[in-house]
Amino acid sequence: MCRDKTNPILMSQTQRHHMVALGGVLATTIYRVPQVAPLPAKLLATQRCQVIDGMAVSAACAFVKLGGTAALWARCGDDATGAAMRSELAAAGLDVSGLHAVAGSASSSCSVIVEAAGHRLVVPYHDPSVDTSPAWLPLDALDHADLLHCDPRWGEGAEAALHAARRRGLRCMVDGDTAPLATLRRLIPLATHAVFSDVGLLAYAACDDVDTALLRVAAEHGGHVGASCGAEGYRWVEDGRVHAVAAPVVDVVDTLAAGDVFHGAFALALLEGRPIGAAARFACSAASLKCTRFGGRLGCPTREEVDAFEARWLTS
Repeated sequence: MCRDKTNPILMSQTQRHHMVALGGVLATTIYRVPQVAPLPAKLLATQRCQVIDGMAVSAACAFVKLGGTAALWARCGDDATGAAMRSELAAAGLDVSGLHAVAGSASSSCSVIVEAAGHRLVVPYHDPSVDTSPAWLPLDALDHADLLHCDPRWGEGAEAALHAARRRGLRCMVDGDTAPLATLRRLIPLATHAVFSDVGLLAYAACDDVDTALLRVAAEHGGHVGASCGAEGYRWVEDGRVHAVAAPVVDVVDTLAAGDVFHGAFALALLEGRPIGAAARFACSAASLKCTRFGGRLGCPTREEVDAFEARWLTS
């Protein structure tokens, strides 16, 4: 039986909101370097970090750290890395019963270079032979969720879960980041909340202006359409026009997973009953604080840190 979602503010006071997050999961090594030199080059890292992440994974971890609960639906290899993924994400507070080890496959991996200004180069590798079938997904568990969040890294799984969630009247958020257009065109129409990156939005709408792209997508969508624009904050369409919330100015160390933290924080704020503008301010605060810390999703702040930061930002 689905939860009663008629009073989200009352619900937030009595129980923790629950997200199901579906997408890719990777074993990532992050290196921090002073600058990226022209090729050929050798770079000496000043910091190094290893983390289990992925777009939906990092959003789910942020959702949990900020006060919700989350389950992960994803595929990993039946290898030692897959076992390590399960252990680390469980320790981060995720329900990993939906982390499916695919027989005969290798877990995904990634290397990331972060330079001094916080910009990054991301190089993932996914086993091309991995089974893409969503048949194993525990779709009945959506009966106990408040929101489904999908990234586009496993299109077959996301599409199956989104259809199941829509049949249940569940809120569905899709991360419209850079991905094959054919995948996004299957997933975005199924979202109640299409939350793009600015780069992903421009590619999806085939134009070079964020506001024009937002209006173009919103005219065909019917649900919420918005874009996280890094240091420029969040922009979305409401009542036929584009609205915006600025991001606070911070000293940027590492932008890896900032957009994912935004998604997790935005989802939680919406479930708590905040209107779009207030939810975007909360999410911008969380993402901006993350950018001040090295380590990808590990830099996600706590709820207390975000609330205090947002209060200072609104009164400054």
